[in-house]
Amino acid sequence: MVLLVNLARVIFAPLLEEFIAVFGIGEATAGLVATLVWVGSAVPRLPTGWLLTRVPRHRVVLATGGILTVASAFTAAADSIVMVGAGALLMGLSSGVYLVAANPLVSELYPERVGRALGIHGTAAQLAAVIAAPFVTLVLSVFVEWRVVFVCIGVAAFLATVAFYRTARRTELPAAGAADRDLLGAARAQWRVILLGVAILGTTGFVWQGLFNFYELYMQTKGLGSATAKNTLTLLFAAGVPAFFVSGRLADRLPQVPYLLSIVVVFVVAVLALTAATSLVPILLLTAVVGYVVHSLFPALDTYLLDTLPDQHRGSAYAVYSAGMMIVQATGSSAVGVLREGHGAYDVVRAATALLPVVEPLPPGGLSYDAIFTGLSLGLAVVVSALLALQRLDRLPN
Repeated sequence: MVLLVNLARVIFAPLLEEFIAVFGIGEATAGLVATLVWVGSAVPRLPTGWLLTRVPRHRVVLATGGILTVASAFTAAADSIVMVGAGALLMGLSSGVYLVAANPLVSELYPERVGRALGIHGTAAQLAAVIAAPFVTLVLSVFVEWRVVFVCIGVAAFLATVAFYRTARRTELPAAGAADRDLLGAARAQWRVILLGVAILGTTGFVWQGLFNFYELYMQTKGLGSATAKNTLTLLFAAGVPAFFVSGRLADRLPQVPYLLSIVVVFVVAVLALTAATSLVPILLLTAVVGYVVHSLFPALDTYLLDTLPDQHRGSAYAVYSAGMMIVQATGSSAVGVLREGHGAYDVVRAATALLPVVEPLPPGGLSYDAIFTGLSLGLAVVVSALLALQRLDRLPN
């Protein structure tokens, strides 16, 4: 189930070039389509948190399979970029509902080894990211039609939903979340933990969203061929498979907040190094490092949250964190698309810099990918520096 809902989120990245060619759109519009997936993943998270105070987690997980099946069929039938965007929103919605319900369920099924269980769950999700680009390449080479991608996802989602239903009927499910009946109360009681999670993954995810959704196009600007650039996207996600598996176990053993912040620091350094790389071997090595490091963050943060939050608040507080984190990071792709194409919000920023005598005005066209990701990484460095300072002062919830 988690492989399919994550595939629904990441499948649009390797299809952006196809959408640009088929629908005659620009990079800003393509970035908006990618953003809509993650907006869709963000929107239902708070309502799902409220729903979980009344409905068992496994029934909500079951419903996401039906949502994904319908959303895939709708996207496959799209005949305009507007319909593709609507389909992206719906497919993202299924992932948002699933993760809010399934991650607490997994942690409650294995309370003695939360990090290990979430690491395995995350590894399955990451396999979807690894196969996304090769899957798209295979479908386009055999069928030449991008719609087949979504037909396959829809059929697989239906079969997985049936399998989940049969498995849940035979399983003794935990009652740890039975006392979790107050969404707002949980948010008030656990606001410091929630805010820390949003600050770490919201800002890091903003940079990551913009980076991976445009990675194939970014690599082409560094002189890589189309096929090689697509393979670097596969490498970026493939490096995350061992990261989920290892990082979940490390999160069970290491001081969790220092471990989280160290991951973000390494991510900033790796992205900055990537912007400076110009030859193939360093690009490939740094791609693997960036992919491993950023995917280490996801199971580590989920372990911190779900291991820290008490039974009576876990599902609700996690839903509030999840919604806040996704809202912050979801616009990363649109921001990169606008800065790259050089219109709209970019023009406002450019006009503002022209009014400041101490700031060199931005060029009239769009920025290079290297400049965009350098700026985003430096912004993330400011955030993590502030969090490190608060950690030294013992002001963060450990």
